[in-house]
Amino acid sequence: MTDLLPFIEGLPKAELHVHHVGSASPRIVSELAARHPDSQVPLDPEELAAYFTFTDFAHFIEVYLSVVDLVRTPDDVRLLTFEVARDMARQNIRYAELTVTPFSSTRRGIPEQGFMEAIEDARKAAETELGVLLRWCFDIPGEAGLDAAEETARLAVGLRPEGLVSFGLGGPEIGVPRPQFKPYFDRAIAAGLRSVPHAGETTGPQTVWDALHDLRAERIGHGTSAPQDPELLAYLAEHRIPLEVCPTSNIATRAVATLDEHPIKEMVAAGVLVTVNSDDPPMFGTDLNNEYAVAARLLELDERGLAGLAKNAVEASFLDPAGKARIAGEIDAYTEQWLAK
Repeated sequence: MTDLLPFIEGLPKAELHVHHVGSASPRIVSELAARHPDSQVPLDPEELAAYFTFTDFAHFIEVYLSVVDLVRTPDDVRLLTFEVARDMARQNIRYAELTVTPFSSTRRGIPEQGFMEAIEDARKAAETELGVLLRWCFDIPGEAGLDAAEETARLAVGLRPEGLVSFGLGGPEIGVPRPQFKPYFDRAIAAGLRSVPHAGETTGPQTVWDALHDLRAERIGHGTSAPQDPELLAYLAEHRIPLEVCPTSNIATRAVATLDEHPIKEMVAAGVLVTVNSDDPPMFGTDLNNEYAVAARLLELDERGLAGLAKNAVEASFLDPAGKARIAGEIDAYTEQWLAK
């Protein structure tokens, strides 16, 4: 795995499951905490590392929301978004669909239009200055209930920013059944957005079935429990419905006990289109390069196998065909050049 790290670091990549606030590096979290000293979030990066150690998924949500509370103005939103793109550029991420939860910001008093302008300004600057293409997934924070779903759908459809491509559902799954969100997904889909809910991370395969049937999911966030149901795996493979797999995240939130027990091997063996992602990278002490290294070990991949994994993410993305062809071509060219050394 170590021998593959230099290849991974230079490999052009796309990322499909990565959260906006959850991507704030310790440096940015510290800067935001300094702006808002009434927060419980530590300023010191070493203390932050301890703060980002989770006992279970519920504790992760609690800590995550405390960081969300640091984003209080359009300037905070713009800073966070552009700096996330800067971290992506360092990893040779060419394209990312960033999961954004506008409800968490607007309910804290950030003006709706100001929020949209901030993320769009950062998106355009990231493309021009960093060469990173950003697109948005607006997701419902499931723990906030149907009021949050209504607000998220209204913002997505009524104030739709140029970079918005999809509609999602995050937060805890236990006690938050997927079918209740059907009307909001129906509205978003009717407006041309793609359906990408989280499902089957901390609950069983039925949650994935519910996301497929009720929310018309085109990709599944996590889907960790899918291998428990061979019929579900076969369905995902047959219909080419990708899984957005986040190995280190699943360990950090205790959704999976150890990396060696991670079900990614069963997913791939069943023919499912698997993409590898970082979820909330600084909070989990990881980044996309590390997730590729983890996948290389678990799946016994060489350079060509890793290039294929990178192309899976491009295929599963909602980028336009020309953009997909361009990044896939970059992956192939990079791989051939590397192997010819």
